[in-house]
Amino acid sequence: MRICRSFPLRTFIQQYTLKNICAINQGLSPAFLCSTSISDTSLERTYQPSITLEDNEKDTVELVKKAASDSQWHLIEQVSSKLTPSLIYNILFNLRGSPDAVLAFIEKLGINRLDLQCVCLAVGISSRNPSSQPALQLMKRAVDGGIATHWEIFDELLLVHERLNLSSSVVFDLLMRAFSGLKRPGEAFECFYMMKDRGILPKIETCNDLLSLLLKLNQNETAWVLYAEMFRLRIHSTVVTFNIMINVLCKEGKLKKAKAFMGNMEGLGFKPNAVTYNTIINGYISRGKLEGAYEVFEAMKRKGINPDSYTYSSLICGLCKEGRLDEASELFGKMTEKKLVPTAITYNTLIDGYCNKGNLVMAFKYRDEMVNKGIEPIVSTFNMLIHALFMDGRTAEADALIKEMVAKDIAPDSITYHILINGYCREGNVKKAFDLHAEMLSKGIHPTSKTYTSLIYVLSRHRRMTDADKLFEHAVGKGLSPDNIMFNALIDGHCVNGNMERAFMLLKEMDRKKVPPDEVTYNTLMQGFCREGKVDEARGLLDEMKKRGIKPDHISYNTLISGYSRKGDMKDAFKVRDEMLSKGFNPTLLTYNALIQGLCKNKEGDHAEELLKEMISRGITPDDSTYFSLIEGLGECKNLDESNCT
Repeated sequence: MRICRSFPLRTFIQQYTLKNICAINQGLSPAFLCSTSISDTSLERTYQPSITLEDNEKDTVELVKKAASDSQWHLIEQVSSKLTPSLIYNILFNLRGSPDAVLAFIEKLGINRLDLQCVCLAVGISSRNPSSQPALQLMKRAVDGGIATHWEIFDELLLVHERLNLSSSVVFDLLMRAFSGLKRPGEAFECFYMMKDRGILPKIETCNDLLSLLLKLNQNETAWVLYAEMFRLRIHSTVVTFNIMINVLCKEGKLKKAKAFMGNMEGLGFKPNAVTYNTIINGYISRGKLEGAYEVFEAMKRKGINPDSYTYSSLICGLCKEGRLDEASELFGKMTEKKLVPTAITYNTLIDGYCNKGNLVMAFKYRDEMVNKGIEPIVSTFNMLIHALFMDGRTAEADALIKEMVAKDIAPDSITYHILINGYCREGNVKKAFDLHAEMLSKGIHPTSKTYTSLIYVLSRHRRMTDADKLFEHAVGKGLSPDNIMFNALIDGHCVNGNMERAFMLLKEMDRKKVPPDEVTYNTLMQGFCREGKVDEARGLLDEMKKRGIKPDHISYNTLISGYSRKGDMKDAFKVRDEMLSKGFNPTLLTYNALIQGLCKNKEGDHAEELLKEMISRGITPDDSTYFSLIEGLGECKNLDESNCT
């Protein structure tokens, strides 16, 4: 009998406020809200294993029972081929007082020999074992093997529940936990409703397993529905339950509600633990609200709850994100003073922070410290350091670090290969980049769109656009969905190499594939037109951007200003400059250089000098390009103010 159930999500959430939901923990007793119970449910079985056996079958059952009880597996092997599902069922039933013998028998026989009835009976018997793990593993194997649908398994468990006279909900809990463990929340939730419809209350630990899974899968709304149902059924929450729901609130960004939830938790007699506070601290950190995290941190200490390694790691992460590395290092020192053991993640956070700041000395200091403390670097540790070395132009040291990885048997992942390929592409080393690409493919590591973008970029810089197009088509043919960054790299290559027709074909392909172009796409196309002197066509693209809802940025306007200035069309150049200012963009060095160059080209030296003074007054320092334009346009430096000719 299949039970299908739709979840009135919004109704549940609106009906049960935070205050009402928490009221479940005020000592209310469990209630069976459905009239249907196990005892009065009409059940049917595909077959009813015989209780009356032929003499030879009785002998077989008795032989196997005794052999299993005495662990004489060689005797069972002799009759194994003769054991039908019906005989196996009877053997299991006769062994019902020995869960260990049942588990051992199944292991020797092979779970593939068991049909639905036998599996459910074995689960019911093994559920009497002091540890629930063997029964749970058996249930998982059965569920994962597709032996039957969840409602068919549930109906069979009902029969087992009655026949073995089981007093608790354990077998149904095992089914829910099996689905949760296999990350199949929909089926676990349906099992919850089937239990509810028969007046069976799942254990709170079972509900917590499902709530935890929904949290991990970001199914927050469904988590609240389950929590509301738990409240309605008066299934008493535990600290674990509260911690999970506080985590849900934090993931939803409802940090004030999370703190209020913790307050209600205390009011109901549940003492928040380190996990509770860490969850809220991490919630503030993930939202970039470091000060709020510190407030919770101080409240935690006032309550007499000692911060642990996770607490400090979260705060160190928040400080590193804000670039407050000195404070992060200081907090790390306090953490070690308290004899708290940092993890590889803690060290990685500091290493990443210093790598991002370009301080490789400190980054390697923390790497060496973690090694000295017996904490082995993980692949992400190496990835961060290798990336930083490439960005700093220290290729030889990056290569040495790769050799160290190999020596430590740490396999490079897709991120490692992307960093290496991108690094060699930046250097223009096409051969090395493509050798690494071939190597990652040979190891079964799939390149990402970022990897292909780097390879397309380096091919474009070497004017190998046919190869770039082929690589793009190869990536798409392999099922990779190109993003706008990958498209932009290919469009840029064709624009730089003067093939505007192909560039616009790619823009149309973006539309076909529903990949939205951005300001980078249009800026690239505008620059391509401006290189060809087609500034009016580039100006048309600016209008097209606006129609698409894409806001031009300062690069868009500077591109047009440069284009008009190179043509000596200063009226239009200044018109674009004025539009740029009206949109709230301040002129940059590029803006002034382009305008000064255009004015000098038109022999408007006085106006150029005024712009030079204006840019200096705005705090923009002229560069060589500025002075070269002025010198070239005015003929000699003496026509300039001496202070501006330094």
